[in-house]
Amino acid sequence: MSRLTRIEINDSAIAPATPEMEQERSVAIFDLIEDNSFAVPGRDGQPVPDGPYILDLAIREGRLVFDLSNESEDKVAEFHLSLGPFRQVVKDYFQICESYFDAVKKLPTAQIEAIDMARRGIHNEGARTLQERLEGKAELDIDTARRLFTLICALIPQS
Repeated sequence: MSRLTRIEINDSAIAPATPEMEQERSVAIFDLIEDNSFAVPGRDGQPVPDGPYILDLAIREGRLVFDLSNESEDKVAEFHLSLGPFRQVVKDYFQICESYFDAVKKLPTAQIEAIDMARRGIHNEGARTLQERLEGKAELDIDTARRLFTLICALIPQS
């Protein structure tokens, strides 16, 4: 029961998603629902909240918000994370993705693969950052963290 069964993205505070970003978001949500590991540990002597969980992911007042409820829609937990630790890795990720999409159009396979490896490395860095930021609040595996990082990228405005 330590899993997410529904994910809502509250993107009302940001510019509309591009079709490409909407596609990435849809794939990440689908993949997350199909296979994820997400647990909320008991805190302050309280028992572990029953799952599975519904996640409402949003940016509120300049912070990344994980609002969790159970399938009966009873509130389980809410985590507010600073965007600061994510800004640089998200910026790097968008830059490498742009390079990758440009490369696919005109570069040889070996160069595309090299850029793709760098893209995956930055994506992994973002996932590890998320795991670190959620330490003590939620337990998630690296694949779940990677997919959630994709959704976070969709929420953090690019300047």
